[in-house]
Amino acid sequence: MIKAFKRWWKYLGAKLGGTLEERADPKVQLEQAIQEAQEQHRRLKEQAASVIANQKQTEMRLNRAMEQYEKLNANARQAVLMADEAQKQGDTAKATEYTNAAESFANRLIAIEGEVEDLKQLQLQSTQAADQAKAAVSQNSMALQKKLAERQQLLSQLDQAKMQEQMNKAMSSLQETVGEDVPTFNEVRDKIERRYAKAQGVSELEGATVESKMIEVEQQALNIEAKTRLEEIRSQLGLDTEAEEVATATEPASEPVAEGGESSATS
Repeated sequence: MIKAFKRWWKYLGAKLGGTLEERADPKVQLEQAIQEAQEQHRRLKEQAASVIANQKQTEMRLNRAMEQYEKLNANARQAVLMADEAQKQGDTAKATEYTNAAESFANRLIAIEGEVEDLKQLQLQSTQAADQAKAAVSQNSMALQKKLAERQQLLSQLDQAKMQEQMNKAMSSLQETVGEDVPTFNEVRDKIERRYAKAQGVSELEGATVESKMIEVEQQALNIEAKTRLEEIRSQLGLDTEAEEVATATEPASEPVAEGGESSATS
């Protein structure tokens, strides 16, 4: 029972994770990843700062121990010199006191020497750790800067992908049926083309009928009658000289009749 429950729990977690991954906004996820990288870099800097601070403290302790060592060494030398001077002067008591002081300085000098050696080893280790921490921070900073630069490129690619998806969706809507009562673009286009072709066919058929030819003959007769009436009006106004010259040039045999008619008309 417990084993089955664990399997079901893992399956449910995987399903919910897959659903969340499908519906999650990539831009939000990208910002989350950048924020996490920045937070990791901040924690790394804090750790590196602690390592460097430890190295600095060790260095200060070593400097103090070295100063104390130099001071004890000088005091021990001075005590030895003063004991020797008192011994030469025959002052045994002072010589003994200076000798005891020199021995005390020597004991403290031995102790401080061990502390200096330990601090030197600790200083070496802390310096190496500080160098490694600085290198780690530098490398992580470069990686973070690279991620920040890639973020702009990824955001641009994401915007292009969204635009392309919208374009693909719009193009597919022109090719696919939107609903049961909504025709496709191709269907509407075919319908319009069929209607236009039918109208052209009907027009061509009507232009080829006998009635159309009769109308054309009647129109031509009206045009001839109108032209004849216009020539009569020109003749009455005395504007028909050009027509007479053309008639004379084209019909020379009718000149006497025209002159006779003209003389009779004048008489």
